[in-house]
Amino acid sequence: MSSMAELQDRWLPDRAADPGWSAEEAAARAAAFDPRKLDAAFYENPYPVYSALLDHDPVHQCADGTWFLSRYEDLNRIYRDTRTFSSDKKIEFKPKYGDSPLFEHHTTSLVFSDPPLHTRVRKLIVGALSPRAIAHMEPGLVTLVDSLLDGLAEKGEVDLIEDFASAIPIEIIGNLLGVPRAERGPLRGWSLDILTALEPVLTPEQEKRGNDAVVEFVEYLKGLTSDRRKNPGDPAVDVLTRLIQGEQDGERLTEVELLQNCIFILNAGHETTTNLIGNGLNALMEWPEERARLVAEPELIDTAVEEFLRFESSNQLGNRRVVEATEIGGVAMEPGALITLCIGAANRDPAQFPDPHRLDLSRQPNKHLAFAGGPHLCAGLSLARLEGKIAIGRFLQRFPDYGLCGDRVRGGRARFRGFLKLPVRVV
Repeated sequence: MSSMAELQDRWLPDRAADPGWSAEEAAARAAAFDPRKLDAAFYENPYPVYSALLDHDPVHQCADGTWFLSRYEDLNRIYRDTRTFSSDKKIEFKPKYGDSPLFEHHTTSLVFSDPPLHTRVRKLIVGALSPRAIAHMEPGLVTLVDSLLDGLAEKGEVDLIEDFASAIPIEIIGNLLGVPRAERGPLRGWSLDILTALEPVLTPEQEKRGNDAVVEFVEYLKGLTSDRRKNPGDPAVDVLTRLIQGEQDGERLTEVELLQNCIFILNAGHETTTNLIGNGLNALMEWPEERARLVAEPELIDTAVEEFLRFESSNQLGNRRVVEATEIGGVAMEPGALITLCIGAANRDPAQFPDPHRLDLSRQPNKHLAFAGGPHLCAGLSLARLEGKIAIGRFLQRFPDYGLCGDRVRGGRARFRGFLKLPVRVV
């Protein structure tokens, strides 16, 4: 078995995200970048490539004619300009998915829609995630986290993803939708398979698993919603009841809109929060001096969570379609142009964040784009922050000296950055 020192030497990356490329090589790599042809080194650490794009080709045209944007200023503008840039994915996703369950899901969910659907769904979801409702969840979240920490202590060597990070949002979202605890087993698998289908390139097996997951999830939700119509919960805290009933005197969702946005709520709340917790605890192992700061100053947890979100954004990529002729960074964009927004690069843009490749748990200001922006600002951002704050803060108080005890396994995806496995020793 490898010693701890050997594991750390093999595991710690170049924290400056500097692979030692010359300016000429960085420019060449930026010019040749193709999100449909990514190698293992990119999945492990995309930041050298993102830095090359920021320096040499921030408005990059890919081989397929689409555009890949990395600059903070450009993303910030696009998020707020919904007249020029559309989130609707029907045109973009039709060639990718055809007439399939994945197409129906990803073109109906909140994140990939424009008004009026986006406005209706967002209003209903946000109403159940009010500050009062989130405050109501906090005691139960603390109890859940402490119970999980007790389990970690008993095992000693644990997987931070399976045993901790992924368990928290599944419980929280399960509670929001009123999914019986005994029926939550398939939720994470469905979520991973559906979200993996958003990767730039899909294998036939990934596409099949994604479609199967949508079908199985919809069938499950039909039974759940039928029962909730007969036995409604409190719409102030029960998101499913709120979506079923709609706003008073408001327009209700269709059955398809209801079911697909229940899937979206799970996917959005589960994957990104799992990654926030896992990425944050991983970063603290890579930056022991910052971990020591947080242990000594636990009041830093609020700014620490914001820095984890910036430093290793759970969601690295977004997309828009140009609907009115415009210009980005001096480059003309015609209607119909497809754009990928690289959140992971923008959140390390030196024009916005001094010393962007340094983890600084007291960084302020820190106006990152991990939750997007404008009308599509993440509806669950306050809940995600609370989960990250309680999970990471209480874990570190309990296990300040945790350390790696095996090989990490990255998720192997470009859009969602996180781990499948993160083995650590906690005692």
